[in-house]
Amino acid sequence: MRRVAQIWRHPIKGIGAEPLESAAFLPERPLPGDRAWALLTGQAQDTGAWQSCRNFARGCYGPQLMAITARTLENGRIHLSHPTAGEIEVDPARDGAALSAWLAPLWPAERPALGALIAAPAEGMSDANYACVSILGRASLGALSEACGTPLDPRRFRGNIWLSGLEPWEELDWPGRRIRLGDVELDVVERITRCRATQVNPETGEDDVQTLRTLRRTWGHVDFGVKAKVVTPGTIATDAPVEVLL
Repeated sequence: MRRVAQIWRHPIKGIGAEPLESAAFLPERPLPGDRAWALLTGQAQDTGAWQSCRNFARGCYGPQLMAITARTLENGRIHLSHPTAGEIEVDPARDGAALSAWLAPLWPAERPALGALIAAPAEGMSDANYACVSILGRASLGALSEACGTPLDPRRFRGNIWLSGLEPWEELDWPGRRIRLGDVELDVVERITRCRATQVNPETGEDDVQTLRTLRRTWGHVDFGVKAKVVTPGTIATDAPVEVLL
């Protein structure tokens, strides 16, 4: 039976993954708190609106960022941890400079400098310019792991919702269809084209598996997972049933 296997949130774009047991969703909005903040780099400035991912710190530019875990506290502060940098707790509305200083040893010197930590617009600051939820299949992860010759951690893919009980790559055929997770209905919009961040081990921050080359060589594409828009409000919890409606 198709079920929700895992739910993940990424409070600061590209910086820290946080597991959840459940989340409440609203139409035309992302998973609450997901990519709610983003750290600018170089000359990029806060526009108050969605911006391209190239303007922000993220794992494909700084692989060590992939090894950060996150935990959102009840007071809205965010606790971050890294295997070598240690821990930091920040108020994202005030502590952008402290976060940049903590990240500096992890950020490649040749990359544009870390800048301001900014609040995302209502649609979030995902790589899509619309409010979306990313949905991925555990069976697809298993197939890719087998092709790569090593188990792959789900955190490599920065997804929101992982599903069990699907056939490998089944979810890639869902764009244009409506699905129900728990009591939330979503319209699947498009496949997710992957970047080099998926090659990085989230335990070590080291580039260690050629995921993109393996996808392209074995299946002829670099797609993994799909983006969906929330249509009806409700709650999604781990082990919730999954239905393909249309």
